[in-house]
This record gives sequence, structure tokens and C-alpha cells, in this order.
Amino acid sequence: MSLLGVSDLNMSFGAVRAVDGLSFSVAAGSMTAIIGPNGAGKTTCFNLLNGQLRPDGGKVHLDGKDVTGLRPRQLARLRVGRTFQVTATFASMSVRQNVQMALIAHHKVVNRFWLTAAVQFREEAEALLGRVGLASQIDRSCALLAYGDLKRLELAMALAMDPLLLLMDEPTAGMAAQERHQLMELTADIVRSNGITVLFTEHDMDVVFGHADSIIVMNRGRLLREGTPAEVRADPEVKRVYLGASQ
Repeated sequence: MSLLGVSDLNMSFGAVRAVDGLSFSVAAGSMTAIIGPNGAGKTTCFNLLNGQLRPDGGKVHLDGKDVTGLRPRQLARLRVGRTFQVTATFASMSVRQNVQMALIAHHKVVNRFWLTAAVQFREEAEALLGRVGLASQIDRSCALLAYGDLKRLELAMALAMDPLLLLMDEPTAGMAAQERHQLMELTADIVRSNGITVLFTEHDMDVVFGHADSIIVMNRGRLLREGTPAEVRADPEVKRVYLGASQ
């Protein structure tokens, strides 16, 4: 069953068609990667799906609902979460407080916010941090975390929003090779146990082919290929445009 459906999506910047008649679907409970050469339109596509941009045309459906053009806050209410290429955390707060903030936002707790934030959702925050391997660092300042741990923290914050669909933009950017696979293995384990669907962009092909259930290949704003890792790896046009003869 498809959770996310994109139909004839279009977005232009002046004379440049960044996304050009793009259509694809993402199966519920899957980890799907979007790949393609620089300038393929991956980031623009992500920004359209997350509501940061409004498409010039086309439709986006989430779990059967038309969500085309909805803003990020509206999509968050429909359980669409996102992580970013550059981690978005609060450096002045502790690890636990960062997750508490995400939980407060998700539960829309606003009354006496500054008086009660420190004690709200402590147990829930600690449980999420335990799941991502940060239980020993809950009271540490976020500013002191290693980069790989920051990525784990951002994942915990995204999970605090109880996403149905999680969009991950370059989740392993800036990480060492071993850390990349550890983070994606952790992500796969958590999202599958929680029934979350993941759509991610990634430049590391070892990560993509090692962890994606399906792959969407973009080129010049268009869909070049959609299929399993084996199908994408064997496609002559994908090899020519992006992967190269070595794949």
C-alpha cells in the first residue's frame, strides 16, 4: 500500500524547471531513497513535500489525503517529520531538554511554557534517547556532543513528533563511514518497529544500496528510474547518468 503519492509535480525558478512532471509513490513502512546527480532536483522535491515550497502544478497525497501546498506546520499536524542535512538542535540546552522541547511542540503544551518546560515529558524524552543510544548523555550540553551523536539526537527529536512519514535530508552527511551505517541501521530498526515510512536523500551509495527498500532516481527534475536496489543498479541509463560503470 502506498503512503505517499506524487503526481505530475512541477516547480520552476524562472526558466529553470527544477522539478518537471515528477511522479512516484512510496510504500507504507518502507525506507525509500531519492538519488541523482547534483542539480537533479532532489532538494527542491523535498522542500515541496515538506511544504517549504508550493508547487506550480501537480498533486501530493499522504495516506489518501490531498496535502498539496500545505505548510510545514500543517504537515506536522498530519504526522510528517523531517531531519535536515545540517543538524537543527538547541546548542544551549541539554540533550534531554532538546527532546522535551520536541515533545512539548508535538503535544501543543503552551500554558505556563517557561515555568513547566523543565519537568514536562522527562520520562518520554529519556525513553526516546535510550532508543537512539544516548541514555548516558541525557544531561550533557548539546553543544558538547560529537557530530554523530548530534545526528542521533536529531533522530530522537524527529521521533518525538510521532511521525507517520519521516523525511530525512542527507541523514549521514559529515559522518564517518562506520557511523553512517550505524545511524541508518538504527533508523531502520526503529522506524520498522514503529511502522514509520522513511523517504531520504543520500549521496553515499553504500548507504543507499545497503539500507533502502526502494530507490527513486531523479535527473534534471524528472523521474529517471524507480525500483528495487537491484533493479536500479542494473539499469543502463542510471549507470550512464549517475552510478557509473563500476556499479
